[in-house]
Amino acid sequence: MLELDKDTFETEVLQASGKVVVDFYGDGCAPCAALMPHMHAFAEKYGGALKFCALNTSKARRLAISQKILGLPVIAVYENGAMIDSCVKDDATAENVEAMIKKHI
Repeated sequence: MLELDKDTFETEVLQASGKVVVDFYGDGCAPCAALMPHMHAFAEKYGGALKFCALNTSKARRLAISQKILGLPVIAVYENGAMIDSCVKDDATAENVEAMIKKHI
């Protein structure tokens, strides 16, 4: 799982070819922390088919807002620089995220 920041997000996600899964999380976000081990497991399991990245929105607020990330956690799938799917807040369960990942493989 590649840890992004505001300087690497554009290159690694918006300019990437193929599909990229981004875990938007924040400091002190309990649901984000609970989801993190699942995200690392998904990255190991599906990393051959999709690129997995994480962005701490606490350190990149403007970037998060520019991507329409207004609540956490958000797990988003990008393709050719555009967000094409996401699981947001209460919908961002391990089961829902894995189903979304499988849909895009």
